[in-house]
Amino acid sequence: MSEGHVSIAELIQRVKAHPRIAEAGMILSHNGIVRASNRSGSKTVTKLRVSADFAKIEEIRAWAESQEGIICVLIQAFEGDFTVGDDLLYVVVAGDIRENVFRAMRETVERVKAEAVTKQESYL
Repeated sequence: MSEGHVSIAELIQRVKAHPRIAEAGMILSHNGIVRASNRSGSKTVTKLRVSADFAKIEEIRAWAESQEGIICVLIQAFEGDFTVGDDLLYVVVAGDIRENVFRAMRETVERVKAEAVTKQESYL
């Protein structure tokens, strides 16, 4: 979703309002934030610049929602300059059973990060 940013709590409420929510046995949320170091832990991050391809994110969201047992998927990606602890990505997945929900969440987050978001870290 590329409209105004909403909280993860608001996304969860939107999922709970889905017309098929009675079929869900689980809602799982992901809140990606800025880490204080690069992935390997070898450098201290002072700033992170993020760009998002919202059309690609929507494509991934639709794909995720088509997966077995998945009822609703919402994604909120943030763009701009961020510092340690800032929110970067919210993903909320509702589905029938935990195996389906965990799988869909993992694959959705991995795809968004690999296909739809670019990040540039600044270091000390």
